[in-house]
Amino acid sequence: MAMAGGAGGSSSEEFVYRISTAEEWESLQKEGSTLGGELDRTTGCIHLSNLNQVQWVLQNFYLNFKDDLYLLKIDSKKLGNGLVYEAVDESNSFPHFYGPSRSFSPLPLDVVSNAEKLVREDGKFTCSFLASS
Repeated sequence: MAMAGGAGGSSSEEFVYRISTAEEWESLQKEGSTLGGELDRTTGCIHLSNLNQVQWVLQNFYLNFKDDLYLLKIDSKKLGNGLVYEAVDESNSFPHFYGPSRSFSPLPLDVVSNAEKLVREDGKFTCSFLASS
């Protein structure tokens, strides 16, 4: 049983994805790392998604967001044991990045293999990463 939109997660994904504000993405490129947004700093981890979870997260948390958003494609292997899949309910788990010692660490730029601006069309977000999901 999966969350609406097929948001179930698995720990065998080659890539995980970060929905990033334009401000966060620009800062990540300039500074070389980011501690994410308020939710990430409050919970002590960088919130990520598997590809099949991205659209659900966008629809449920970013639908009324007015600024530009980017989807960052992140190499799971480069996150090492700092990448942890955690259950959010009985049937869904999401990837979270804590860092090498599992003490809240910044997400480094060198784990990002690609990034694309998300475009809103007919109430859905699109980019080439989402074309096959």
